[in-house]
Amino acid sequence: MDWNALKSFYAIAEQGSLSGAAVSLGVNHSTMFRRLQAFEQELGGRLFDKLDNRYVLTPMGEELLEYAHKASNVFEDIERNLVGKDVQPKGLVKITAPFNLAIRYLPRALAGFRVLYPEIEIELLSSNQMVNMNSRLADIALRVSDNPPEHLVGKKIADIPWGIFSALDSSIQQGDVLANLAEHSLIGGAGLMRNLEVFSWLDKHYSGQIITRCDELIAMSYFAQAQQGLAFLPLDQAREGIVQVGVLPAKFNSKLWILLHPDLRKVERVRLVMEHLARFFAEECWG
Repeated sequence: MDWNALKSFYAIAEQGSLSGAAVSLGVNHSTMFRRLQAFEQELGGRLFDKLDNRYVLTPMGEELLEYAHKASNVFEDIERNLVGKDVQPKGLVKITAPFNLAIRYLPRALAGFRVLYPEIEIELLSSNQMVNMNSRLADIALRVSDNPPEHLVGKKIADIPWGIFSALDSSIQQGDVLANLAEHSLIGGAGLMRNLEVFSWLDKHYSGQIITRCDELIAMSYFAQAQQGLAFLPLDQAREGIVQVGVLPAKFNSKLWILLHPDLRKVERVRLVMEHLARFFAEECWG
């Protein structure tokens, strides 16, 4: 059986569309369509039904999906183990990081790295979502978390304090704003952001002062800049247009981790990038 055909089937099943599968495998739509047709002819049955512009597995497709999943894991293991034998400081290293760190810190963090290791290429995936490291979409992950996934290895490289921010041109003076929150309009968390300890605390004690909610920190900072309330932000979000007017207790500090798949610990190019980033963020002062 042609592995490309099985891989294409698996991608369509995951993405639910030919176009999504084509993008994930780096081929065009017509190639994906031809692969599916040829595969169904080879197997002698339909693998998908097309319902509301989505490709839905048939019973035959459901049965094949179990085998395709096992085969995919085997090929991923082979790829990781081969890459794990690489001891040269060259090749591609894929990094995933939250938007703010990717935009504001990584360019500076990696500025001198290419001079030291010109044969190591960097590919950046900016995402606030946890990327599946098992699928080799990324080699290194920078993540803010209290409980990083147990199947990954790494270390905490920084504590990021939180502060209270307002618009740069507001009349609020720096000082003990925390003791007088009841006198101010506040920006609260929405969606998954409400699960963070700082926003749970805010909802519990000052829900009456919350006039705006956001599910993303950068958005909160811009609402604060527009004088829509005080924003509670980690200090890595500090920027022009907003000013810190208060500090939060250390119990609200964010923990920044650098993580990778265990199979990549001895890959030289990954190790070099990881150590370089760990040093940079350990030395970065957010206090």
